[in-house]
Amino acid sequence: MVPIHMAGNSKSGKLKNIEEQLKGGHPNSLGNTINIVAKVLQNNTLFPELFHCYFSTDEVVRLRTSNAMKRIAREKKALLLPYLDRFLKEISKIDQASTQWTLAQLFGILENDMNKLQMAEAKKIMKNNIANHKDWIVLNMTMDTLARWAQTDLNLKKWLVPHLQRLTKDSRKSVSKKAMKMLNLLSF
Repeated sequence: MVPIHMAGNSKSGKLKNIEEQLKGGHPNSLGNTINIVAKVLQNNTLFPELFHCYFSTDEVVRLRTSNAMKRIAREKKALLLPYLDRFLKEISKIDQASTQWTLAQLFGILENDMNKLQMAEAKKIMKNNIANHKDWIVLNMTMDTLARWAQTDLNLKKWLVPHLQRLTKDSRKSVSKKAMKMLNLLSF
């Protein structure tokens, strides 16, 4: 078997190979995501190629890239650390729910690895999502991370509580229940 990183001679050939492996199948399935994660964990030099898949024109590839990032962060978060600024400045601009909910999860995993400026930017991104996003998973994942952080950040707590109160009235039970749970977490 030819290693994935040797499938093409040019950098774009390598990227295309991972991107192609993330394509196809049912849009809500993982496809080859688990295999790609395993390969990246075995050969860390593949991480940049996977990261570049965030810029694919295929939204399924981007969804699976986000899923892969979450899995890699849980196993070997050191791979993501050199890319933290790119997650904050570039990936956060991707207008796709799966990217936004994954960022909330990644920020939660990487919180102790962020400097003050990075933490402030992560909060800004997630505050924008709580205030403006409509996707239920984005809201739930973002509430989870922000409420956990608000336990030790009084300013964030003051900002977050009214948004959680608003979301307790959301017509989607998962959102309203999560908001209520997060308010209870933050109550004295």
